[in-house]
Amino acid sequence: MSVNDLLTTGGRPLFFLDYLGTGKLAPRVAKDVIKGVVAGCKEAGCALIGGEIAELPSLYQAGEYDLVGTIVGTVERQKILTGDTIQPGDRILGLASMGLHTNGYSLARKIVFEVCGYSAEDLIDELGITVADELLKPHRSYVKPILKLMEKYNVEDQAVKGLAHITGGGLLDNIPRILPENCDAVLEKGSWKMLPIFPFLQKKGNVAMDEMYRVFNMGIGMVLVASAHHADAIASKLESAGETVYFMGEIAEGGRKVILH
Repeated sequence: MSVNDLLTTGGRPLFFLDYLGTGKLAPRVAKDVIKGVVAGCKEAGCALIGGEIAELPSLYQAGEYDLVGTIVGTVERQKILTGDTIQPGDRILGLASMGLHTNGYSLARKIVFEVCGYSAEDLIDELGITVADELLKPHRSYVKPILKLMEKYNVEDQAVKGLAHITGGGLLDNIPRILPENCDAVLEKGSWKMLPIFPFLQKKGNVAMDEMYRVFNMGIGMVLVASAHHADAIASKLESAGETVYFMGEIAEGGRKVILH
């Protein structure tokens, strides 16, 4: 999550710090969590330089823990991605997610556990997977392919003009953050593969489609805006790095909104 957020500025990760808060420390749990943080730092090419473990029995229920992280990176001032150069005609590319990533869980848990009455170990027939395996799919890191892309295409100019990490707020609230005031992002429904979990949640929870696109990533973990001239080559570069890339739409004149067609 932290690394992907950093990437949207054009930044390269340098170091990470973590905080683990719990009521009573469970050494095995702490070891597993920190092991995962270390693995994530290695994947991102950054250092874990410190952290904090706090036991706060008056704040946390038994068995609960809270994980917080802070990341610091670097980018040359003239190469910071702000989205200011985005203009009508630019192409919008989407990189596939693995599942919910880290957003929409309040609504997903309500639908799965309260509305459907499942337990964590139950098999969801429509998905062919257990509740736990579906909801615990990891949040993908896009650091390696994105950094390689920037090294190739953003050395002399900004072929990659903007990056939006699709987290809380979904596609509808995250993409406008990188748009200039006079631009809209026009997305074509059906231009990308929507993971089965999202139609399942929409149907079982009777969730309005606008809310689905505002709460969940809907199968897209990172959105990239590129110049039309470079878009095909950029997509090819990402695919060669193992990413699933979709041409989702293009930038049009407007008022800093996402329009779904």
